[in-house]
Amino acid sequence: MHTKRITALCALLATLGLAACGSTTGDRALSGAGIGAGTGALGGALIGGNPLTGAVIGGAVGAAAGALTDEDDVDLGEPLWRR
Repeated sequence: MHTKRITALCALLATLGLAACGSTTGDRALSGAGIGAGTGALGGALIGGNPLTGAVIGGAVGAAAGALTDEDDVDLGEPLWRR
């Protein structure tokens, strides 16, 4: 059980680190929500919880992280929907 919690924590930290694609606040929040939802669903499944709950929580955390960072903090380039 301890390993599953560490895995979930690492997934959450990865979400925060990757939730910064785009130059506008909206783009960054949207990409953060997508990355967070995917990571949260995976983390929820790994710890034996509900993947849907993990996706909702991860999406919210990712969206917040994307909206609260700016392009100078982390820049992963232009999002796919803007190319």
